[in-house]
Amino acid sequence: MNSTKDVIENHIRRFREGNIDGVLDDFSPNAILLTSTGPLRDRSEIQGFFQNLLAKFGKAGASDTVHTAIFEGDYAYLIWSGETADNYYEFATDTFIVRDGKIEAQSFAAKITPKR
Repeated sequence: MNSTKDVIENHIRRFREGNIDGVLDDFSPNAILLTSTGPLRDRSEIQGFFQNLLAKFGKAGASDTVHTAIFEGDYAYLIWSGETADNYYEFATDTFIVRDGKIEAQSFAAKITPKR
């Protein structure tokens, strides 16, 4: 079975590759993603969130940097920053619960500043 660290590192790799199918495969069928606009339940709702984010980070010049990655049992916590053509992601966090090699729950929050 994959460790929480393995699952999250794979999730980050797939995100950076723009692999939406791989990103979604990291989630359990009944996963929940908590965002500032409300909860997204199951892969079908989570897909729209990641399609939007991948469209932004898929453009030339986009980048992200993970500053902190903490793994403890089934839990993971990331602090990161990034830049896309349109926005600065000055401070972003993700918290994960991973069980049986799949993401059961994720929270996402970020301070996003438009470039224009």
